[in-house]
Amino acid sequence: MTTSPDRRAVLGAAALAALFAARPASAEDKPAAPVAPAPAPAAQTPWEWTAANGPLRGLPKDPDPQTNEFEKQPRCRYCGMDRRKFSHSRHLVSYEDDGMDGTCSLRCLAVGLSLGINADIRGMWVGDAGSDDEVKPLVPVDKAFYVLDPSRPGTMTRVSNFAYADRAKADAAASSELAKTAGARVVRFEEALKNAHLVMAEDNATNRRWRAEMRRRSEKLKQELTGQAPVKAP
Repeated sequence: MTTSPDRRAVLGAAALAALFAARPASAEDKPAAPVAPAPAPAAQTPWEWTAANGPLRGLPKDPDPQTNEFEKQPRCRYCGMDRRKFSHSRHLVSYEDDGMDGTCSLRCLAVGLSLGINADIRGMWVGDAGSDDEVKPLVPVDKAFYVLDPSRPGTMTRVSNFAYADRAKADAAASSELAKTAGARVVRFEEALKNAHLVMAEDNATNRRWRAEMRRRSEKLKQELTGQAPVKAP
C-alpha cells in the first residue's frame, strides 16, 4: 500500500523527535548559570580619600623631620619664604604617616593644619625666638610660650606671635612700654593658634597688597636693568 505524503511527514517528525529525546543533554542545552554581580568598590571614609587625594598628599615623608630640616624643606610651601632666614618664627609638623610640613610662621602653620584636618599629628615644634643662636633651635609647641604683641608685626602677620622656650624671656618681651600699651600677652600654643586664625582674614588681605606691590617693583627694576621701557597705557 502506498503511504500518503502527509503520513510520511508525520512519521518523519515522530522519528526525529524520538532521536533528540534519546540523545543525552549537552552543555548547550543546559540553562546558563547566573553571572554574579561584580563586587562593589569598598567605601572610602573622608579621611582615607583625603589621604590619597587631598592637599597634603605631596608632603615629603621622613620619620625624623628635625634632622637636616632645611635641606628637606628649605622654603615654606604656603608662602615661599626662606625657613632658615625665619628660623625664629618657623614651625615644623610631623604627621603619623611620616609626612613632614615645615612653615615659616605660625600663620602658615595655621593654613597647613586647616588643610590637613584629617591627618593625625605626631609632633609639632617651633623656633625659640629667645635663643642666642643664629639659627634658632626647635622646641615642642606645648613647651613654648607665645607672645601676642599687636604693637609690632610678626612673620606673615600684623600681630607678632613669636615663641620662647623660657617663660622669663617671654614675659620680658611682653613687658616693654609699647607692648603693654598695645595689650601684649603671653599665651600657650592653642591660644596663639586660635589668634592666628582670627587675624588671618586681615593678614591675607595685607599680604596680597604687599606682594602685589613687591611684584610691581620687581618688574620695574627688571625692566630698568634690561633697558626695556615699561609699556604705558594710552
